[in-house]
Amino acid sequence: MADALTAGPGFVPERKAAAERLGAMGLPGRRDEYWRWTDPATLNAPDPKPAQAGEAEAPLFDALDRLKVVFVDGVFDAGASDDLSLAGVEITRLATSAPGWAEGLYGTLEATGQVPVKRPFAALNTAQATDGLLIRVTAAAAKPINLIYVHKSETSDPILHHLIRLEEGAELTLLETGPAGARFNKAMEVDLAKGARFHHIRIQGPDQERRAVTHIFARLADAALFKSFTLTFNGVLTRNEAFVEMLGDDAMAHVAGAALGDGRDGAFHHDDTVFVTHDGLRGESRQVFKKVLKGGAIGTFQGKILVKPGAQKTDGYQISQSLLLDDDSQFLAKPELEIYADDVKCSHGSTTGAIDETALFYLRSRGVPEEDAKGLLVLSFLADAIDEIEDAALKEEIVARLEDWLARHRS
Repeated sequence: MADALTAGPGFVPERKAAAERLGAMGLPGRRDEYWRWTDPATLNAPDPKPAQAGEAEAPLFDALDRLKVVFVDGVFDAGASDDLSLAGVEITRLATSAPGWAEGLYGTLEATGQVPVKRPFAALNTAQATDGLLIRVTAAAAKPINLIYVHKSETSDPILHHLIRLEEGAELTLLETGPAGARFNKAMEVDLAKGARFHHIRIQGPDQERRAVTHIFARLADAALFKSFTLTFNGVLTRNEAFVEMLGDDAMAHVAGAALGDGRDGAFHHDDTVFVTHDGLRGESRQVFKKVLKGGAIGTFQGKILVKPGAQKTDGYQISQSLLLDDDSQFLAKPELEIYADDVKCSHGSTTGAIDETALFYLRSRGVPEEDAKGLLVLSFLADAIDEIEDAALKEEIVARLEDWLARHRS
């Protein structure tokens, strides 16, 4: 990571406070409860392990009318990016400006998210982030914003921090694509006012040697909607953390993900750690995570639903499932519920299994080749997570990427 204690421009008091938080908690080790299944050693190291950029893949969301913002190894690339003007949206860069609306937001949600679970890499990000976007949405954005992260240098170590505020009734779709660097630390703070709607879709890949730790912190007011879906291919180590605080009444938060790993390509370890807090009436939350693993790949999930006193009529749902395509892979899960209200509907569950032999036989008996049948069953397994994407065109793009991966990783 960057050598300076507080490396980036602007927000000096907030950066100093984050550095103090980090100094008090220290970087994580395997003895920390929330890191016992994921070794943070390479994330803690002073310098990243070299990682070659993967083969270029077909452009993502290329047929979609979107505003493209490109970062190459964590550095904004104006030449490859579109003009940052967009109806209903104000976009500036963390490296060059700090608009008034951002005062009091930078680092605030990250600091809140440190309780009760410490998130040292998020504090490190707030202290050291060198760039990122500050996005304020005042109406329904005219088109999606696509953050494109390009990895070129074998030793790139980007730290990006994005601030996003949606004012009352505003709506935005944010897309994130690309591997970003050899090692990537990213934080995103999302503040949703009353009735705001935020859709987030992220595709991580394709570099096999990359390492990443990401954080999303979200705060929801009355009737706000937060939906986030992540698709992950490849990667030596990926840790995605989400902390969602539902403060308003009738708020809705859905966090979902699909991960596909094949250890025959190299080490694959994928970790989803999610914490959702209900603090308003009639809140609805969904955590839906699916992992398809083979060749010694490892997947982990740690998810919690916390229902605070007075958060009556809460509807909280959490499911984490893995499909192991051989006997060498492993899935570790820790689902949790903590409830302090008496009129709620909450559930959680976690399962691990192999391909359903009965379903496979059924498809093969009707003339479907074995590998095609397995692909269909994998897509069916992932469907619940993919269905969290509302936009049909975006969902179609995700399914196409899944089909490509399955075609490349036949037995």
